This record gives sequence, C-alpha cells and structure tokens, in this order.
Amino acid sequence: MSTPPTDRPRSTVSVVVPSWNTIDLTRICLEFLYASDRPVEEVIVVDNGSEDGSADMIAERFPAVRLVRNARNEGFARGCNQGIELATQDLVLLLNTDTEMAPDALGLMVAWLDENPGYGAVAPKLVHRDGRVQPTCMRFPGLATPFFYDPPVRRWFPESREMRRYYLRDWDQESSRDVDQPPAAVLLVRRSVLDDIGPFDEQFWLFYNDVDLSLRMAKAGWKTRYLAEARVVHHVGASTSRFANFLPEWQRNRLAYYRKHFGAAAGVWVKVCVSLSWFDHWLRNLLLALRGKPHEDTRQITEAFREFLRS
Repeated sequence: MSTPPTDRPRSTVSVVVPSWNTIDLTRICLEFLYASDRPVEEVIVVDNGSEDGSADMIAERFPAVRLVRNARNEGFARGCNQGIELATQDLVLLLNTDTEMAPDALGLMVAWLDENPGYGAVAPKLVHRDGRVQPTCMRFPGLATPFFYDPPVRRWFPESREMRRYYLRDWDQESSRDVDQPPAAVLLVRRSVLDDIGPFDEQFWLFYNDVDLSLRMAKAGWKTRYLAEARVVHHVGASTSRFANFLPEWQRNRLAYYRKHFGAAAGVWVKVCVSLSWFDHWLRNLLLALRGKPHEDTRQITEAFREFLRS
C-alpha cells in the first residue's frame, strides 16, 4: 500500500469505546490502542453503568481518556452515539472493548480512507488469538434470509444458496475487498458521513445497528472497505454474551430492521419465520420428553415468543 502524499494533511481520529462490565478486557483494549504506531488524537469511553469498577479503572489508569459515566446500561447504539456526539476529529473509530489492535492496524485504516475519498468506512480483519480469521463480514440480509437462517430450515439446508450469499461463503476473508456490512466491533468511519446520514439508529438497542448504519451508508453512495492487511484480535461476544436477554433482544432488533427497511409486511414475515422456529424447538423438546430423554423446559422461551409476537 502506498503512503499518502506528504503535502496532504492526514486525517485525525476520535476513538469511541462503549464499555459494559468488561474491566480486564477494557484495560487491555486501551493498552493496545495507546501502543499503536499511529497515535490517536482523542479517546472517548462511554461506560454503560458497569458494576465491575470499569469506569474507576479507566479514570485512574487512563487519565487522557474522556470518560462518560452512564448510570445504567443505555445500550450499544446509544452509548456509541454519546461518544460520537463528543468526537471532534475527522474520523471516528468505533472500537469494542473485546479487541486488541495490532500496532499498524489504525495507521493502515486511516491511510486507506485518506487515499480513497469515495469510501465512507473501513474495517480490519478480525482474528482469534491463535490467528484464525473470523468470518465476520456479511451481505445485507434480504427477505429470504430469515426463512433460511432460522431453524428448522437452516438445519435442513445449511448450504442453501441464501446462506451462502448472506455469509459470503465464496470468500475466505483473507483478502481485501469492498463489503456490505462489517461488524462495528472495529469500524473507522468518516465524521462527515455520520453527519450526513446520522449515527446509529437507537431503536436497535444492541443488534442490527451496524447493519442499519452500513445500509444507510451504501444507500447514500458510500463504499465500505474490508482491509485484510489491518489485523485486530477479537474476543467474540465477550460483552454481549453476558447480556441475559441476548436472544429476545436480537429478535426484537431484527424485527425492527425489517420493518424499517422492508415495511410492515416484512415484519409479519419475520414473525412467521420465528413462529416456525419456535414450533420446531417446542416439538423437538416434546418428543424428547415423551421418549424419557433429557429435554429443555420450554416455558420461558414460549413466554418470550409470545411477547415477541405482541411487539
């Protein structure tokens, strides 16, 4: 990759880190960030009511960080937006606490956007600690996606054309290319783009907010680049896995996405797909119970399903 011309001012970066009950990971994330080859101009951490001492640790060990302390968990989208509202630099790096940036990763991403003005955002390659690539980039979901994604259809046809399309299974994510929707675990976005299309839509409390943001960028004519040369270790789900209502919140956020981008009828369609999935789960456990085999008590998931249908 060529170096940007020396007579062109390089973009400056605000880093926005949403934090929730990941004190050790947050410390490591910030240590790796500050060890980057390219210094950062501004770091903003929004702590979403952590109960593990995260905010106090940040204030003590990283005094240069601009720290926002929320009294409660405001959700990923709102937390990020609070940081974006405070950001003052040319580019905004959205950075999850369960990440460890390679020393050259930020510099490579900044250089890409400086050299390619037609791109609104750039994402790095996310890897496990042992170096295995995480296949995190996907195409935008379509109307066929919830039908083939949810059980039992996904179990019957795991290699359906729709799942291959959605998960980009024709690409190993080891090389750079333009993509639809990288995750917002690590995403560098132009501040001017966020000013143009708006930040995260806060109705997507925890999930689908990055999908929605990417789609709005694409509709506005901005391209997104996946930059395989930039490498970041990602501890998948280290924060979201602690959220008790993970699945119900995911379903609510997906439903909101389809209603927003495909209309009310698409919301009904998603509910049909979820109903099929719930019935499959209920029937499989009933059959296990009738055979005297270990099975799951489905009363809790059934109540969550009923609440979902009322939403």
